[in-house]
Formats: sequence, C-alpha cells, structure tokens
Amino acid sequence: METIWFGLLASVIAGLATGAGALPVLFTRRISDKLLDALLGFSAGVMLAAASFSLIMPAINLSGPVIVAVGVVLGALVLHLVDRFVPHFHPASGMEGVPSRLPRVWLFVLAITIHNFPEGLAVGVSFGGGDVAAGLVVAMAIGLQNMPEGLAVALPLVREGYSRRKSVLYGTLTGLVEPLGGLLGLALVSVFLPILPWGIAFAAGAMLFVVSDEMIPESHRKGFEREATFGLISGFVLMMFLDCMFV
Repeated sequence: METIWFGLLASVIAGLATGAGALPVLFTRRISDKLLDALLGFSAGVMLAAASFSLIMPAINLSGPVIVAVGVVLGALVLHLVDRFVPHFHPASGMEGVPSRLPRVWLFVLAITIHNFPEGLAVGVSFGGGDVAAGLVVAMAIGLQNMPEGLAVALPLVREGYSRRKSVLYGTLTGLVEPLGGLLGLALVSVFLPILPWGIAFAAGAMLFVVSDEMIPESHRKGFEREATFGLISGFVLMMFLDCMFV
C-alpha cells in the first residue's frame, strides 16, 4: 500500500509540473517560437527515452519481445482511436475527432488530456510493479517533459484572449488528468501482477504515438526544425543518463 500511495503522489507531482511550466505567462507572453519549439523537442526526447529505457526494456526483461511488441501496438492503436473519435482542438492544426459544440477552450483541454493520460498510466504501471526506483525515474521524466508542455498550453490560451491566470489554471488542470491514469495503472498491475509487462508496453506504445503524431510535428510546424531536433536529442540524452543513474 505504501508503494501505491507513493506512486499516486508521484503522478500528482508530475502532473502539477504542467502548471509550473505555465507560470512564465504570468510575466510575459513574448516567448519566441524558436525557444518553444526547442522545448517541445526536448519534451519529445525525454518521452522517447522514457518509453525506450524505462518502459520497453524492463518489459522485455520481464516477458520477452513478443508480448512487448503486441502491447506497444495496442497502446498506439487505442490512442489512435481516441484521437480519431474524441472531439478536441489543437491551435496549430485545428479541430480533430468528431464534430462538437463544446467551447473551443474545453476542446483544447481535451486535446491535452488525451496527450497526458498515457503519461500518468506510465507512472502508475511503473510503481505498480513494486519497483520504486523505476517508478521515480518515470515520474521524473514525465515531470520534466510536462513543464515545456505547460508553457505550450498556456501561451496559445493567452493569445486567444484568456487571462493569464486562467491560462495557468487550464494548463494545470490538463496535467491533473495524469493522477487518474496513474491510479488506473497502479490498480491494474497491483491487483493483476501478470499483466505488468502488458501494461508497461501499452503505456510505452501510447507515449510513442503521442511523440510521433503530435509533439514532433508540432515542434516542426513553424520552421525551427533544427532547433527542435537538437532539443529532442538533448532530452533523450538527459533521460538516458537519468535512467542509467537511478535504475
């Protein structure tokens, strides 16, 4: 039970990092697209390394490559279906999913919620297996990449005319879906320990889908592809070292 509560707390802190990342909009709205794209690339690199070293490799050690391959594909397919059928809005690419009459700000919040849920799930399944060190590394990775995401959430809201405080609030709320994913992951793998490799691989596949489908294209949309690429490499290398140091 201590591990479960510790995992839930870690997923809450990782989710709140989104709100911390949004705080700069309280002081300025003039953050360059070049810097923002580099930060988004950094987030993508952290997620890639976390999926590879903190999730996929441990899952292979537990069950072999076949189960992990199936789990990764299932995670990506589920995110694909959610992305296709749940209405949501991206400032750059516009409306996605089925049509909806919800206010645009809530459709935007839904988009980030879809993005963040797999991250919370990854934290939950990592702790649910009983390996606190591995869970802390995943939670650290999610918190790191959530901070640039929080800024990327809040800035478009400010530019859409929302107050700075509301923009920070919405950014924080989008991160708080992660404890729900964390709780689900904790509950599933704690009760049904044999599904641990499946859960880890599923979370990794969902994260890989988000990186490839949203984060990298978004960071390349405004003409700063090289800055985003070096941001990705920096995030990947940093997370690789963190994983090797603490696990």
